[in-house]
Amino acid sequence: MLIGIVGKPSAGKSTFFKAMTLAEVDIANYPFTTIKPNHGTGFVKVECADKEFNTTCNPRFGYCIHSRRFVPIDLLDVAGLVPGAHEGKGMGNQFLDDLSQGNALVHIIDCSGSTNEKGESVEAGSHDPAKDIVFLEFELDMWFLRLIEKGWDKFARKVNQEHAQAYKAVASHLTGLGVTEDIAKGVIAKLNLPADIMKWDREILKQIATELRKITKPMIIACNKIDIPTAQANFERLKKEFPSHMMVACSAESELALKGAARAGIIDYIPGEKEFTMKDVSKLNEKQKNALEFIRKNILEKYGSTGVQDVLDRAVFNLLGMIAIFPGGVSKLEDSEGRRLPDCFLLPGKTTALDFAFKLHTDLGKNFIKAIDVRTKKAVGKDHPLKHRDVVEIVTGK
Repeated sequence: MLIGIVGKPSAGKSTFFKAMTLAEVDIANYPFTTIKPNHGTGFVKVECADKEFNTTCNPRFGYCIHSRRFVPIDLLDVAGLVPGAHEGKGMGNQFLDDLSQGNALVHIIDCSGSTNEKGESVEAGSHDPAKDIVFLEFELDMWFLRLIEKGWDKFARKVNQEHAQAYKAVASHLTGLGVTEDIAKGVIAKLNLPADIMKWDREILKQIATELRKITKPMIIACNKIDIPTAQANFERLKKEFPSHMMVACSAESELALKGAARAGIIDYIPGEKEFTMKDVSKLNEKQKNALEFIRKNILEKYGSTGVQDVLDRAVFNLLGMIAIFPGGVSKLEDSEGRRLPDCFLLPGKTTALDFAFKLHTDLGKNFIKAIDVRTKKAVGKDHPLKHRDVVEIVTGK
C-alpha cells in the first residue's frame, strides 16, 4: 500500500512527512527493503489485540506502545506542485507520474492562508486555502486527462474497428493507474456515455478523467497550520464549502515537537492521543515549557490531537476501507522465534478467511481446511468475512 503526500510548496508538507515517518522507538526491521529518497515509512495506529489475551506483543515490523499497535505503510512525498504542474511546470509531470502507484492521497494545505498559490509567504488570512483544493484537484484531473489522451485517436479507432467493449478497452488503456474493468464500466454507466467511442470528445474525456481520479486516487485534506489564529475560521468554512471532502485539522509542527520530546525522554506521548505526560522537566528551558503548554491548550485540548496520525489512519481505514488482521493460534500466540502476535496485516475490507490464508502463504491457501476465530475459538469456513482486529488461526491439511 502506498499513500502519496501532495500539496503546494510551503504548505508544511515536508514537516508533515517528517512527523509521520518519525517513529517513537528505534525499529530494527522495516518491511520495505528498497526505499527511494522521496519514500518513507509511516505508521497507522490499531488497537492491539495483546491486552485481550493478557500479554504483550512483540512486533516484527512497526512497534507497539501501551497496546497501541503502529503498523508500517509506504509513504511517497511528492515535491510541491504549482499551477500548471500537468504541463511540466516545476517538474510537475515527473512527480505526478510518481503518484501513479498511489492507493490514496493526502493533500496538505496551509489552512491559515499564510502562503499564496506558489507557496510564497503572505499575510496570514490573505490567501484563500479553498483555491488550493480546487487547483490541486484540477492538476490531478489534467494529469489523468493527459494519460488518457496519450495515443487516444489510434486507440479509439482500434476499439471501433474491433467492436470491442469500451469499458474493457479503457481499463486496459489505463491499467497503470489502477483502473479495473469494473471501475471503467461504472464510470461509463454513470456518465451515460455514447456506445460509439469515436463520439467521445475532449469534454467527455475530461469527465472520465475526473471520475477515475476520484475513484482510483481518493483524497483526504490535511488542514495544516491549524495553530495559526486565522486557520480555525478557514477550517470551519472549508468543511461547508467542500461537504463531500474528508478533512482533518492538524498541526504538523506540533506533532513533530511532541515526537521529538518523546524521543528525548522528556515526555510520554502516543501519536494520535489527546494528551502527553511530562517525565523530566529539568531538561526543558522556559521557551520549551511554554511551547509544550501551547500545544496542550491550543491543539490537543481544542482538537483532540495534532491531527497528523488521524489523517493517515483515516486515509487507510476510512478512504481505502482496510482492516487489520492478526495471525495467531488458539493454543499459542507465539511464532517459531517466540514473538507474541508478531504480525498485523492490513487487508481489504472484504477479505475472507481463505484470502487471509493465501496472504500468509500460498501453501496455507491451497491446503486450507478451516479458520478459527482465536477470541471465540469458533471455526469458520473459507468464505467467512473477516472483521477489523480479528485474530485468526488457519488450519490446513498439512
